[in-house]
Amino acid sequence: MTSKAIFYHAGCPVCVAAEQNLARALDPGRYQVEVVHLGEQKHRLAEAEAAGVKSVPALVLDGAAFHINFGADLAALK
Repeated sequence: MTSKAIFYHAGCPVCVAAEQNLARALDPGRYQVEVVHLGEQKHRLAEAEAAGVKSVPALVLDGAAFHINFGADLAALK
């Protein structure tokens, strides 16, 4: 059985590098990774906030938000 991991980003170079180097490195046997571009999917901002995301890029794994690097505050994406 796999757990869901959600990688939230805004498309900036920091976010893209984090996606390529971190989110894609997760074991697909353990995690089903969904990538959400909040710049293009603004309707998912509330979902990201509810998951504890404060800035992007961030990875929500097993219900906990991990902030990888400070690329953009969620308020800037609204």
